[in-house]
Amino acid sequence: MRLKSSIWVSAYLRRCQGEGVFGAVSRRGAEDAGAVFVKVVMPDRTAMLYAPAPQTAYDEDRPFERVFAPVSPQPQPEALVDERLAKEIRFDPDIWIIETEDRLGRHFLDVIKQA
Repeated sequence: MRLKSSIWVSAYLRRCQGEGVFGAVSRRGAEDAGAVFVKVVMPDRTAMLYAPAPQTAYDEDRPFERVFAPVSPQPQPEALVDERLAKEIRFDPDIWIIETEDRLGRHFLDVIKQA
């Protein structure tokens, strides 16, 4: 059984705070099972977006964990990331959006490797 999205988001924000990274919920989604997107903003106003990884990326022995995939291999202008998030909201209005700001681009997520 997977942890509720609202609980996962709270724990994630506490982790960020513990590491000295500012983080906030910019869009609150479905409490139980809303998909979570994480936007990491850098000082130059570029950003990385991390989206839920495809189900095929999950470890069969640990299907309850949340795994993320970067939407692009490099930081993008923040406006492009915001456009992508607007499309995601139109597709699924129950998503969560978490925004963090870190000059080093740290995200503290379990991320799959892009080929």
